[in-house]
Amino acid sequence: MELKKPQDQRLPERKGQKRKLEEEIEEEQREISAVEAATATPYGEARKVILNEVHTQVNILTSAFSWNETHRAAAKRATHILAELAKNEEVVNVIVEGGAIPALVKHLEAPPSSEIDHDNSKPFEHEVEKESAFALGLLAVKPEHQQIIVDAGALSHLVSLLKRQGDVHRDIANSRAVNSVIRRAADAITNLAHENSSIKSRVRMEGGIPPLVELLKFTDTKVQRAAAGALRTLAFKNDENKNQIVECNALPTLILMLRSDDAAIHYEAVGVIGNLVHSSPIIKREVLAAGALQPVIGLLSSCCSESQREAALLLGQFAATDSDCKVHIVQRGAVRPLIEMLQSPDVQLREMSAFALGRLAQDTHNQAGIAHNGGLVPLLRLLDSKNGSLQHNAAFALYGLADNEDNVSDFISVGGVQKLQDGEFIVQATKDCVAKTLKRLEEKIHGRVLNHLLYLMRVAEKAVQRRVAVALAHLCSPDDQRAIFINNCGLDLLVGLLGSSSLKQQLDGAIALYRLANKAMTLSPVDAAPPSPTPQVYLGEKYVNNATLSDVTFLVEGRQFFAHRICLLASSDAFRAMFDGGYREKDARDIEIPNIRWEVFELMMRFIYTGSVDVTLIVAQDLLRAADQYLLEGLKRLCEYTIAQDITLENIGSMYELSEAFHAISLRHRHSQLIQRIIPEIRNYFEKALTKPNQHNPQL
Repeated sequence: MELKKPQDQRLPERKGQKRKLEEEIEEEQREISAVEAATATPYGEARKVILNEVHTQVNILTSAFSWNETHRAAAKRATHILAELAKNEEVVNVIVEGGAIPALVKHLEAPPSSEIDHDNSKPFEHEVEKESAFALGLLAVKPEHQQIIVDAGALSHLVSLLKRQGDVHRDIANSRAVNSVIRRAADAITNLAHENSSIKSRVRMEGGIPPLVELLKFTDTKVQRAAAGALRTLAFKNDENKNQIVECNALPTLILMLRSDDAAIHYEAVGVIGNLVHSSPIIKREVLAAGALQPVIGLLSSCCSESQREAALLLGQFAATDSDCKVHIVQRGAVRPLIEMLQSPDVQLREMSAFALGRLAQDTHNQAGIAHNGGLVPLLRLLDSKNGSLQHNAAFALYGLADNEDNVSDFISVGGVQKLQDGEFIVQATKDCVAKTLKRLEEKIHGRVLNHLLYLMRVAEKAVQRRVAVALAHLCSPDDQRAIFINNCGLDLLVGLLGSSSLKQQLDGAIALYRLANKAMTLSPVDAAPPSPTPQVYLGEKYVNNATLSDVTFLVEGRQFFAHRICLLASSDAFRAMFDGGYREKDARDIEIPNIRWEVFELMMRFIYTGSVDVTLIVAQDLLRAADQYLLEGLKRLCEYTIAQDITLENIGSMYELSEAFHAISLRHRHSQLIQRIIPEIRNYFEKALTKPNQHNPQL
């Protein structure tokens, strides 16, 4: 037994150690700065510098494996430098190539006890292991390195580090270091097992799950989070791991964590539970029986959007098959916060809340409640999203709401039918869902639903009356047309839309009447003659595609078209910008025209040179696009006049869209003129068609 040295004899040694440690830290910082500078140099040179640095640190780790203070300090510095390097994902492959993995794995465990110095001190206890675990976790971010690290024996050592939680009580002075090494070990396991099913199973076989579950009760919140994060990863799509986590009695602690004021804690907890219940009905029942439902609903109002998103997803999973659970979720107050989340700027939050509401809306008891609490309008707005998943989740929720007769009038009065009909849906599944929703609404237009809609058509504000009339034109039974559109003045509302100053309302009215007309079997097209375009002075026919004095050539479909800049400059702002602005065409001799056919381009240039051109229906729309592209208003009017000749009730919708796309003012005007002219004929036609004796229902 060695005698302890007197206290006063150790003081100079402690001062010397402090100075030595400060010098080592300064040296370490200089080395790290040198490496950082190397990564900023050209890649080939930087790679050599980094590889040399890795070899240097690996050699240190290989030779410095004892409790000797100098060895431990060198190992701490080497592991720290490798961890700092590994933060840069671009050099991770170089670190692995330099042989760092075996050296780092070796230092996940403490040196042999026989190597302890004569004074029984353990310098940098836990520190070297912490940095090694941290570095390996960073290297494991790349999937191709995960198996290499595991094959080097890292998992058993990392699990052993998790079990150092007992050291906190035995060594209070080093509790912070112990907490850090446990956290880094849990993080390394998370990264190693990420999307790697075999390593997830290896962690279980190495005994990693029980200590992780115990760490959920740890006093240090960072350790709690790291342990929950590892369990979350291990539970994802791995039934054996899920079962063991539940068998280790993790659920009570996880549910307590859901109620934590620390957003990072309840975010990880709800994530673990979500992965546990995914595709596991038995575990879902256990989670609900353990009391998870109310705290999960509480997270919908969390200040942490990630927790809100996970909670909404989890509620959707709870509601997947269990009708009683759907009702309980609504009864406990989930609907209002979910509807508020539909209007969040966070697209993922909107997507998950729509997902949860969609699942809840498949229960009859919930459908009216969701609509009554204001869910209908924000769900309809989500149909405008360019996100396919979000759009589909909203459509599925609306499909559920449409199943309840109490929602049909609200659905129609807020313009839901037009929204479903006009929407541009990204995936086929959404299109199918929308079609089924419209069919579901159509099937409910009778009895008290129809009576309520007729009441709205008489007493509601004008905008609602019009929406109802338009929707009924699409959805009503032929047997009810007379009652709706003659006896209750629905025809007046539709015809009134045709005279509206709003082109969109004109289009809605026209399409609604067209739908009614299809049911009445026939409609007749109407033609109109256009005014002539205003004549102007132009360069002349003989210069069209003439090489004489030509100073610019266009390449169209591989053919040359000779032109004159002076003529083009005078024709439109588009050509003035091309030749006088900063575009590359300014000084070019040959200019390629990639998106216009030769025939169309030749007609456009002929108009520029002569001011007139014969526009046929065959080329009118393509020529209109070209004229709009090159800002040739006169040519646009000629095209509009030609197209207007072909406007009929069959194509009035597409003609409206064309006028909108190319700001075709004359075509719009012609569209409006045509509608005003045929309104009396339309009214007379429908009054006759809808007042004929109904063979199917003589009582009407």
